[in-house]
Amino acid sequence: MRACSKLTTRNSKLKMAELVQYYGTGRRKTAVARVFLRPGSGDFKVNGRPFEEYFVTDSQRSAAKQSLLSTESAANFNVIANVSGGGVNGQADAVKLGIARALMLFNGELRKKLKSEGLVSRDSRGKERKKYGQKGARKRFQFSKR
Repeated sequence: MRACSKLTTRNSKLKMAELVQYYGTGRRKTAVARVFLRPGSGDFKVNGRPFEEYFVTDSQRSAAKQSLLSTESAANFNVIANVSGGGVNGQADAVKLGIARALMLFNGELRKKLKSEGLVSRDSRGKERKKYGQKGARKRFQFSKR
């Protein structure tokens, strides 16, 4: 009984808006993004760093924010993304999918808009494995007839 009352007093100190968050996981190649959407003013952090500092090129920035921009909800949410694995371009695409999944949890009616723009499905393409007797996945050693 006492533990339960401690929880309620601790939670009552927090604002209700801070307790509400929506979570989505995004993956691309070997990159994995855990994305949290919280109601706010549009602040965007990736691995604790500002969005513009982490994603340097415009193509990476536009790819990561594509889900928010298509639903016109960029100014309504603070985005906190934890990304690991892969390269920066793969991470940007993983963040895009994570945001789309979190937005669908927030409002299921957004799925139709996100799906029409191709933001709901995961891009499952990855690196093809190297085969034995070859130089790489497809390239072969030079053939000598004589």
